[in-house]
Amino acid sequence: MTAPQFTVVTPCYRTAACIPELYRRLVSVFAQLEASFELIFVDDGSPQNDWQQIVTLAHTDARIRGLQLSRNYGQHFAIQAGLRHATGDWVIVMDCDLQDPPEAIPDLFRAAAQGADLVQARRSLRQDTWLRRTASRWYCRVFNFLSERSMDSGVANFCLMKRDVAAAVSLFCERNQNLPMFLELVGFQKQVVDVPHSSRFAGHSAYSLARLYRLGLGVMVAHSNRPLRLSIQFGLLLSAGSVLFGLFTLGRYFWLSSVPEGWTTLALLLCFLGGLGFANLGIIGLYLGMVFEEVKRRPLYVVRQTLRPGDSQLAHGISAGDML
Repeated sequence: MTAPQFTVVTPCYRTAACIPELYRRLVSVFAQLEASFELIFVDDGSPQNDWQQIVTLAHTDARIRGLQLSRNYGQHFAIQAGLRHATGDWVIVMDCDLQDPPEAIPDLFRAAAQGADLVQARRSLRQDTWLRRTASRWYCRVFNFLSERSMDSGVANFCLMKRDVAAAVSLFCERNQNLPMFLELVGFQKQVVDVPHSSRFAGHSAYSLARLYRLGLGVMVAHSNRPLRLSIQFGLLLSAGSVLFGLFTLGRYFWLSSVPEGWTTLALLLCFLGGLGFANLGIIGLYLGMVFEEVKRRPLYVVRQTLRPGDSQLAHGISAGDML
């Protein structure tokens, strides 16, 4: 069987109403490109009827493949599962909610034709709330400061990459999965293209502020040890300050015969240093907890069942994401 020219990987979670429209628009785009393709829908343990929608479409089009994960693992784990099953010469990753317009795929491919191995879409005029846009910008600023990298808040998962790039990204078996960061780490030649950002076609985002916070904190800790170095530097600065203050106190005692009063100051200083000590222990605990999760070597995800291309039949059985 000849490998398709394009593979589209899209994770699905509470997007049952979006799947038929995404399929229709993708078919139209690839018809214009006159290219062969396959669509890999990854059901990330959705509580809605996402999987039923995928099965129904697969019975009408053999180019559709489906992966149903055993539970909700998270968007980036679902993307990883799809990348490991992709067979196309070019692999496209996009969200299922149609905020990433399929009509931008030709623009990405034209940019790739100029020699880039990877083309990432930068969202122009984001249709998210003001709070989410602001939080995203500030998170990227803090992340770039701590990791000494350059993350663009306008770049998300929508991208087109060569099969070699997808294969390289699929080797990352960390517990904190993040596609844009992995694409940055693999080091292939890349290009960024501005694309319009659309409103969500149906439903609501599954990312609450608490979930975004946990995801952001995990990525930050996974890709930077600078908080540990900053805590050491701050501790040394406090130590140097205490030595200078001690010398100042001795000078007042010997030359001015004055003993400074200040039990309140002493109490506040003790509380401050105690809180700082607990904060540093918390930072260390985050890194130790991450090491603890990594050394278990558990599978990243478990595939409950798949839709094989060509026959549109369900393949039952358990398969796990590899831990290298």
